[in-house]
Amino acid sequence: MRPLRVGIACYPTYGGSGVLATELGLALAANGHEVHMFSYDRPTRLGCFHEGLELHTVSVSSYPLFRYPPYDLALSTEMRRVMAERDLDILHVHYAVPHALCAYLAREMIPDCRTRIVTTLHGTDTTILGRDPSYGDVIHFGLEHSDAVVCVSRWLAEQTAEILGFEGHVDVLPNFVDQNVFKPMDARQMREQLGVGERALLVHLSNFRPLKRTLDTIEVLRRLPDDLPVLLLLVGDGPDAGLVRDAAARHGLADKVRFLGEVDKVESIIAAADVALFPSESESFGLAQLEAQACGVPVVASRVGGLPEVVLHDQTGILAEVGDVDAMARAVTRLLTDTKLRRDMGQAGARRARELFSLERSLEQHVDLYRALIDRAP
Repeated sequence: MRPLRVGIACYPTYGGSGVLATELGLALAANGHEVHMFSYDRPTRLGCFHEGLELHTVSVSSYPLFRYPPYDLALSTEMRRVMAERDLDILHVHYAVPHALCAYLAREMIPDCRTRIVTTLHGTDTTILGRDPSYGDVIHFGLEHSDAVVCVSRWLAEQTAEILGFEGHVDVLPNFVDQNVFKPMDARQMREQLGVGERALLVHLSNFRPLKRTLDTIEVLRRLPDDLPVLLLLVGDGPDAGLVRDAAARHGLADKVRFLGEVDKVESIIAAADVALFPSESESFGLAQLEAQACGVPVVASRVGGLPEVVLHDQTGILAEVGDVDAMARAVTRLLTDTKLRRDMGQAGARRARELFSLERSLEQHVDLYRALIDRAP
């Protein structure tokens, strides 16, 4: 079969949707397909030049009449240009706002355009923006005019039907990890670089938005036994980072917490941890949780959203109710003081990641979806 010509639109920022879109684009290009990525900046994990992949950075006019520069119109124009010039088979947009509407508008500008539109919902485009009267109807419109709608978990598919009233077919294609990158590894050198010493290492990764409840990591740390030496490593950045720093200092925990900020290559840091902690208020899937499991690190997380589809309670990690920092502290203590349990859960998580959430499996599922849409095209 001939290689596909695929466009991918995403946000470039530190977060699940941009990471997955970028990794998918890289995998498609590595397998001989022609890939065109659209964003307003270079995606976090894209790096430098990759054969078969071209990045189209969308710039927006600063015309003084525009109080809010119309990125969506500039994006639609660039999509239309590439669709026409390269005769794209697929335009796969990640995150509905504004990408689904931009893809629709771009296609409408080309007479008899054969490009098929795939929209992947990653979470808050349904659960938050879908409830907003300013966005709900346009998101629904974008889904109705997509040739395929994808959700990253069964839970999100159910929420899409409930919140948006979307009655069309939804394909559930879970997020994935590259097992050549995220895998169990010898972490002694990294632990030495981090200055862990004889302490246990607890890691948290997020964009530090309120939904991630990053402050709860400090509350969990406060509740661990005094005779259990622990270092809490916080990876990422965002609006709550300052609050977390203040909380750590206020409770006299500054020497037990390290802030690494945004890190491009997190796999060796994750693999160095003993336990990964994620007290999120909402997760439609849980990419960071999956990456931790793929590295053989057991997870303590909230029982919320799509997380129970990723973290199996008492098998690959331990789940607790949102905000129950006492239960999370007990779970962390249990794992840190029981070497066999920690090892068994870590191995089970890595095995499950290989079997169900591999890059190779997801790439095959996406390519099958793309070819099915092309075959059905008039």
